[in-house]
Amino acid sequence: MMRRDLSGARVLLTGASSGIGRSLAEQAARAGAKLVLTARSTDKLEQLARSLTTLGAEAIAVPGDITREADRQHILATALERFDGLDVLINNAGVGSWCHFAENSEEVLRRVFEVNFFAPAELIRLAIPELHKGRQPAIVNVASMCGRRGIPAWSEYSASKFALCGLTEALRGEMVRFGIDVLLVLPGLTRSELWSNLLRNTGRYPIDVSKGMPPERVAAGILRAVRNNRTETVLGWDARWMLRINRFLPRLVDTLLARQVRKLYAVA
Repeated sequence: MMRRDLSGARVLLTGASSGIGRSLAEQAARAGAKLVLTARSTDKLEQLARSLTTLGAEAIAVPGDITREADRQHILATALERFDGLDVLINNAGVGSWCHFAENSEEVLRRVFEVNFFAPAELIRLAIPELHKGRQPAIVNVASMCGRRGIPAWSEYSASKFALCGLTEALRGEMVRFGIDVLLVLPGLTRSELWSNLLRNTGRYPIDVSKGMPPERVAAGILRAVRNNRTETVLGWDARWMLRINRFLPRLVDTLLARQVRKLYAVA
């Protein structure tokens, strides 16, 4: 099995200003990667880049909105100008909506897909020619356990992550001709800023975020997958348990989830 060397690897990381992305940036920097960090939070992003640079890492902040074509082009152009190429693209940015589908809106659905699916898809398309020339090149898509099993009140998020998983699988075959590896990571419940930046937060289906993994553990799992070139990686006991049962007993999972929703919406 190929082992990818992150020392000197030129890495473009989206959603880098907080949570999993921030932890990924810190750990990748310690591994010797050269980092292009992007997110919409300019202050947090620039503070992170400064702190990594102070520790001796090569890291630049390129604030931007990856749902905008002009910003995607600027981010990639800056990466090429600074590091003369690209080896690894990590699509980590994401947004969620915690709201049952019937009470949600088309606007929220489209926004979730713009951030979680269309933006990473178009960033990949833009980066392919540069990755093709890179060293041990890889595309890493951070999806979710919800990309393999939809969860009530997480409808839009689940749908967008299913789409990202499907794209990842299709690209894995297509990118062979460019010599680019395509990796998929499926984290379970994580204590990240995703929950404090929800587009909607009215879902009744109960989730105890405090029981989720710390972002540092997820980041370590993602980098381990990158180093070991693992095609698909599931992170977290809840994700492994849910997806294993769903693989063999999907109707049982349907029944258990539906039973909980009926209780939530039962008329007193």
